[in-house]
Amino acid sequence: MNILFIMYDQLRFDYLSCAGHPHLHTPNFDRVAAMGLQFSQCYVQSPICGASRMSYYTGRYTSSHGAQWNGFPLRVGEVTLGDHLRKLGMHSWLIGKTHMKVDADGMARLGLAADSIIGARQAECGFDAWIRDDGLWGQGPEGFYDAKRSPYNEYLKSKGYDGENPWSDYANSGIDADGDMASGWMFKNADKPANIREEDSETPWLTSETIRFIDQAEGDWLAHVSYIKPHWPYIVPAPYHDMYGPQHVLPAKRADREREEPHPVYGTFLSNKIAAAFQQDAVREKVIPAYMGLIKQADDQLGRLLDHLDETGRMKDTMIVLCSDHGDYLGDHWLGEKDLFHEASVKVPMIIYDPRSKADSTRGTTCDALVESIDLAATFIEAAGGEVPDHIVEGRSLMPWLEGRDTDWREYVVSEYDYSATPMCVALGVAPKDARLFMVFDGRWKLIHAEGGFRPMLFDLKTDPDEFDDLAKGAAHSTEIARLYDMLADWGRRCNQRVTRSDADIVASRGGSAKKGILPFMVDGKEVPQEWTEKYRGPARQNYTKKPQ
Repeated sequence: MNILFIMYDQLRFDYLSCAGHPHLHTPNFDRVAAMGLQFSQCYVQSPICGASRMSYYTGRYTSSHGAQWNGFPLRVGEVTLGDHLRKLGMHSWLIGKTHMKVDADGMARLGLAADSIIGARQAECGFDAWIRDDGLWGQGPEGFYDAKRSPYNEYLKSKGYDGENPWSDYANSGIDADGDMASGWMFKNADKPANIREEDSETPWLTSETIRFIDQAEGDWLAHVSYIKPHWPYIVPAPYHDMYGPQHVLPAKRADREREEPHPVYGTFLSNKIAAAFQQDAVREKVIPAYMGLIKQADDQLGRLLDHLDETGRMKDTMIVLCSDHGDYLGDHWLGEKDLFHEASVKVPMIIYDPRSKADSTRGTTCDALVESIDLAATFIEAAGGEVPDHIVEGRSLMPWLEGRDTDWREYVVSEYDYSATPMCVALGVAPKDARLFMVFDGRWKLIHAEGGFRPMLFDLKTDPDEFDDLAKGAAHSTEIARLYDMLADWGRRCNQRVTRSDADIVASRGGSAKKGILPFMVDGKEVPQEWTEKYRGPARQNYTKKPQ
């Protein structure tokens, strides 16, 4: 069996028609949901691109793998999905974005050459790269944001788009009334069509690369198809730029009382420039239709990919997974972007189609279990015929849910956020080591713990599904806060660094040294089986204890 592991960057869980969006129709996402199982409560392990992705790729929480912010290297030697699957005879390929930062110091310390097979895999989260493009090719007075060569830019140049950075000049720019570039970096331009042929824009390009990969692939493979959109810049080519308008923009989920005596961390995020922009209705009315257009284009390209699988007969032997690295506030809770732990940010879509007959009983259904993004690594290992190494992979396989089997499942999910690299850390005056947040959610109650001496935050999603009321402002819910802190403490005591020995290894090794003759602390030898002391019994062959005559 093969696996298409498809990730969309910054796709909200509720911006799909199969998740209930009233205006945005996504028939191809719905098509996969009808063929497979839709998970309604999937949470990422960090609401920031790089950290979330490293958790997907390792199957481990961010405090376990350590790459807790964009640009924080994933340390050399961290076992990844590719490492697990290669042991099972399945190749793992990257097509698109990872947001991976290589641990260059670690590679140098160990003498790993970047152009070696192992070095290249260390630099690509354990994948073999079919094509990698992280998608933000910004350029300023100090040069490019990303110094690597952009395969997408090279593609655009081959198609006749001129200039050093056609990603910026065409794919993410429109044209204003004076004939000048209207950059997608500016929200005022979000309603303009990107100045690019639709078939040459980022999402169709990556779909073409995926089809090209599938058509030549041999053996068992996993392909991580990682789309750059609907992540900002929020601009999309025609005809998607005007498919939606202000009339399709849902009211922002926000309340004035959220800003009354806010938690210090939340209050600081409320004051940043991203929030200030999305607090303006005029911004939302331009950005959200473009965001919806990007999703509609992604859905159409998913349809193109699904049709190709059908036409080539690959649908019957290819597992398909649709997910996202985090959501997008879009003005909800007076915020923009992601970062914090409201549902719009930390909850993501998760849809899995398994072509095998064992999954027939759950097709077209929804699972409401509490799922974590790290569960995918465990799922892929089991789907490939392996046993999940739970001393390394902290997620749990979703195969029981896919196959309709009973399973003992988790009571809560956890997400973490390290904001030490942000201006909010500076504004709060906290040390980098204290700029950390933890979320624990049991399906109803959501607790957010903030290091640095701050009080917690608490939301009851049963009585307050929009998360407007921070119940930790008072003392009325101390019992629930204590109970959730017990869960967080339980999670914090997990065994997460003993990755070189499994429990089975430890059990199997018990008594091993004794059977090899290491027998300390015996009184007369009768404490162990006689055969263990056989080498230490019998006549002495030579006697050196007597004095020479």
